[in-house]
Amino acid sequence: MQVRYSTSPTSAETATTADLRDTFLVPDLFVNGEVHATYTHEDRMVIGGAVPGTGQLDLPAWTDVLGTESHLERRELGVINVGGAGHVIVDGEKFELEHLDGLYVGRGSEVAFAGEEAAFYFVSASAHATYPATLLSHEQVEPVALGSPEAANERSLFRYAWGQDLETSVLQFGVTVIADGSVWNTFPPHLHARRTEVYCYVDLAEDDRVFHFMGQPGHTRHLVVRNRQAVIAPPWSIHAGAGTGSYAFIWAMAGENNCYTDLSPVAVDDL
Repeated sequence: MQVRYSTSPTSAETATTADLRDTFLVPDLFVNGEVHATYTHEDRMVIGGAVPGTGQLDLPAWTDVLGTESHLERRELGVINVGGAGHVIVDGEKFELEHLDGLYVGRGSEVAFAGEEAAFYFVSASAHATYPATLLSHEQVEPVALGSPEAANERSLFRYAWGQDLETSVLQFGVTVIADGSVWNTFPPHLHARRTEVYCYVDLAEDDRVFHFMGQPGHTRHLVVRNRQAVIAPPWSIHAGAGTGSYAFIWAMAGENNCYTDLSPVAVDDL
C-alpha cells in the first residue's frame, strides 16, 4: 500500500508533470494474483485493485497504515468488477459480479475476491455505522442521461450508492459510461468542498487515453491517463476529462456527507 498526503491548491499550480502524476495519479492497481492499494489522507480514502487469477485473495488489513486488525473494522467498502465474471465473498456469502457490477460491503465484514477473469476495483472510507452487504447489478440500475451529442458529452450515469435507496455512512460510488461519439466527462465541471472524489478510468482501448483536467478554476492542469488508472480529486479541484476513444469511469466519493447534490457548478468562463 502506498500513502499519499493531503495537498493544497497552490502546490498543483507550480508542480511539474512528474509531480502531478506522483501526487494525484494512482497507476498499477491491477496486477495478476495481487491486491494493490493507495491510502490518501484526502478524506482517508483507500483506493485499490484485486486481480485473483486462479486463486483467491483476501482484502488485506494493512494494519501498519489503517491501525486495525481488519480492513473494515471501522470502514465501509465499495467494489466494482472491471474484468470478466467473478465473485466476492463477504463473511462466507458469495456475491457474483459480472462486468461493471457493483457491491457495497458494510463495516466489520471480512472480504475475499475470486474469479480467473475478474479484476476488482475497490474504495473504502471511514464509517460510523454498519449497513448490510448489497449487490448492485449494472443492468438493473436505471441510468441518468446527461449531456448531448452536440456538446460531445453525452453519457449515462449509473448511481450505485449515492445517498438514496442504499444506506451508507459516507461512501458514494457508481459508473458513468460515455456514449459513442462523445468524449467529455463531467463537463461543465463542478466542485464539492465537503467531499473528495476519485475517478478510475476503465474500458479504454490499449492506445487510447483520457486527458483528465484538475486544479482550481482558473488554474487548471491536466494528467494523461490510460486504462485502469485512477485520479484523486481533492475538494478544491475540478475533475473532468476528454478521451481519445470510448471509455467509462468509476466515481467514488467520501467526506462530510453522502448528499449527492452537495456541489457547486463551475462556469466555463471561470476556467
